[in-house]
Amino acid sequence: MDDPWDAVTTLSDPSRRALYDYVRRQDHPVGRDEAGAATAMSRGLAAFHLDKLVDAGLLTARYAAPADQPRGRGRAPKVYEAAGDGLAVTIPQRRYELIADILAEAVAGGEEPAAEAAARLAYRRGRDLSALLPPGQDVVGALAGLGFEPRPDPGAVTLHNCPFHALAARHTTLVCGLNHAFLSGLVDGLGATDSAPVLAPHPGRCCVELRAANPA
Repeated sequence: MDDPWDAVTTLSDPSRRALYDYVRRQDHPVGRDEAGAATAMSRGLAAFHLDKLVDAGLLTARYAAPADQPRGRGRAPKVYEAAGDGLAVTIPQRRYELIADILAEAVAGGEEPAAEAAARLAYRRGRDLSALLPPGQDVVGALAGLGFEPRPDPGAVTLHNCPFHALAARHTTLVCGLNHAFLSGLVDGLGATDSAPVLAPHPGRCCVELRAANPA
């Protein structure tokens, strides 16, 4: 799902929200007839809204014959299933799943101490992410895409949103350290030799900022 706001707009329609909720709760692919009957709308109207949900990335669609339909009997109907792990939109942007995934992998790896293992994983995750960005992507653009709300200032790039805000408020040393490691990996992966992430806690901002690596 490229833009979660497309999904939010799509679900603002009551008919589409009802169809999405119904399909999401089922343990089998849902056909147009079933979806229409379950939500008290015609098959044609259900099909229209279901395809809009597919366009928004909320559902996936394929053609599949029902289990009780003999092979070769007519065209397989279109069926729908929920896509991904659901929808979450936060303002400003949060990325708690990233920290949770790093910590879970560190604990599962059994290395001691776990905090140091998590920092190494966070750095590696940042480098890995840099390889997935478009060629020529600069650091400020990458940070903006991740929700850090970067603001170039003289000699530094300050980050005016912390995607890990609630966790950082409760576990400051751990989470800010992982954030610093993650951004260090991202910057190194992008080859931004003129920028250096440094811990610089400041009320109302991210605990990390980027400073000129070789200030004049």
